[in-house]
Amino acid sequence: MTLAVRVIPCLDVAAGRVVKGVNFENLRDAGDPVELARLYAAQGADEITFLDVTATVDERATTYDIVRQTAEQVFIPLTVGGGVRTSEDVARLLASGADKVGVNSAAIARPELIAEIADRFGAQVLVLSLDIKRSRNTESGFVVTTHGGRRETELDALAWAQAAITLGAGELLVNSIEADGTKDGYDLELIRLMREISSVPVIASGGAGKVSDFPEAIAAGADAVLAASVFHNRELTISDVKSALSESGVVVR
Repeated sequence: MTLAVRVIPCLDVAAGRVVKGVNFENLRDAGDPVELARLYAAQGADEITFLDVTATVDERATTYDIVRQTAEQVFIPLTVGGGVRTSEDVARLLASGADKVGVNSAAIARPELIAEIADRFGAQVLVLSLDIKRSRNTESGFVVTTHGGRRETELDALAWAQAAITLGAGELLVNSIEADGTKDGYDLELIRLMREISSVPVIASGGAGKVSDFPEAIAAGADAVLAASVFHNRELTISDVKSALSESGVVVR
């Protein structure tokens, strides 16, 4: 059975508002997160991903109130990330209405966190969020960053993804920082490499600008496509993307 490809709008939230920038910089206001989530659900989004982009940098927790308000009005799976440091944070997010939780910086600082979350709640709850840059310092040519792309680690992106899957990560959210917000298309090489090493679903993120970018990401090996600015700026709707995928022979919901 072929699983339907998921189309996922991403709400990057800072100080209670949706923001969007280019290459993780020059963030500008893009609206109210609850209203946007409701709009995208009505358009046919399969899931909503909600990332508190300054939670780790500011060393504070995700805004639980926004998660709760969104979950009360939007009845599709909600993934929440940003500032998740313990399995207790996960418990609180799930109690607030999240279906899945994204971890990034805290898992790099303490990889056991992945196993703790997976053992307590199941791997299906855990999305490993990867903010990736190209690098000459790693074998694969890709390095993992933390703190919203601000700090490079020494971790090879592919090796880290494999290790995280072994520890219990249930999905990989693969975000190319170089492609982020550029609208030049997804990093297809990165998606292909992740597909080769991953036994769990791969979500492509970073760079979507036109409808043809989405089928290309799926052809490269993504199981789901995530985008932000093209939806926030009303350049594309969820149904535009699903039509393009369907026309290219991809099964959508």
